[in-house]
Amino acid sequence: MAVQKGKTSKQRKHSRSANWKISAPNLSECSSCGELKMSHKVCLNCGTYDGKVVVETNNNN
Repeated sequence: MAVQKGKTSKQRKHSRSANWKISAPNLSECSSCGELKMSHKVCLNCGTYDGKVVVETNNNN
């Protein structure tokens, strides 16, 4: 017959899930305009990615 390993208390169960935290996004500087942007994303200010204009905006330099 199987033997129980022991009851997991509410405190132990809830404290495991209490350590799931969201972290701040890593921001890098745009090489064209110098604005902070998320890594591997198009710059929202100037519309460039990897030194090339991929989105036309009103703020293009």
